[in-house]
Amino acid sequence: MLEIATIGLDIAKNVFQLHGVDRVGRIVLRRALRRSQVPGFFSTLPPCLIGMEACATAHHWARTLMAFGHDVRLIPPAYVKPYLRRQKNDAADAAAICEAVTRSSMRFVPVKTPQQQSTLMLHGARDLLIGQRTALINALRGHFAELGIVVAQGARNTRQLIAYLQDETNPDLPATARIALQPLAAMLVEVEAQIAKLDKAILAAHRSNPVSPRLAGIPGIGPIVASCLSASVPDPSLFQGGREFAAYLGLVPRQHSTGGKARLGSISKMGNRHLRKLLVVGAHAALYSMKSGKTRTAIADWARTLLAKKPFKVVAVALANKIAWIAWAVMARSTAYEPRSQEAAASAAS
Repeated sequence: MLEIATIGLDIAKNVFQLHGVDRVGRIVLRRALRRSQVPGFFSTLPPCLIGMEACATAHHWARTLMAFGHDVRLIPPAYVKPYLRRQKNDAADAAAICEAVTRSSMRFVPVKTPQQQSTLMLHGARDLLIGQRTALINALRGHFAELGIVVAQGARNTRQLIAYLQDETNPDLPATARIALQPLAAMLVEVEAQIAKLDKAILAAHRSNPVSPRLAGIPGIGPIVASCLSASVPDPSLFQGGREFAAYLGLVPRQHSTGGKARLGSISKMGNRHLRKLLVVGAHAALYSMKSGKTRTAIADWARTLLAKKPFKVVAVALANKIAWIAWAVMARSTAYEPRSQEAAASAAS
């Protein structure tokens, strides 16, 4: 076999496609491997550069191939698409990956450890259960409303509806309706118990991570957001600054500029959707506190000044952008967040 310098590996559930080139770019390998054949093939191959699209299972395969001495780099799928020629298939995808991984300007995704992936699994499971809880609450409220039984909004107030179900002497609830709604109530109670269990596991992961407690000191960031941030961004040095990190999260305006005229729209919503959602929700909570005027820091004064000119939700997204900048600085510089007062910020600016 000719010397292989670079391989584009298109991973799948069962059949993996390989596309290899030598040092001058000549194609020397086109091959499909079954999943069980992949470790054996790469274990006998001399060390080379291997590119893969970043996905859920790519981190496992990256760690496996790195153990064999290969240089493995994960590429965002959106960055591979421009190198795809005409029709899409596994072989064409592998060729596009092979070409993209050699570009000097290409951006790569850091390989996550099993612990980091496990922490993100906690967040994924929690997010799924919260969605199910919301669906169950809406179903219960809707069915009770059909019978004229309405309680105040909020997840906590749903307990009153469950109490109605448990009171078999209540004449307002027919027996047939009670039979129909009891399974939904039982599922809701079980889902809430599982969410509480996941919250405890996330808190334990937050405390065991050296970066996460520092992030939790930033306004709008608690244990849940901090643990997700530290697990999602294992290498903050890949970003040149806080602005680039905020752009990665999709918290900057979308551009459609041409002819020297800048046209900015709403936020791009690119990147990590779950992490962006957590930061925006956290910014909303922090902004409610800042709006009251009790917090006397530079960022709180900035938020109150912006609230005088912009709608609350627009300011919340702007605050999420600023929080992302601060979070990057805390992670990249291995330091803690130190809020500055209005006087200190003014003296620093002068």
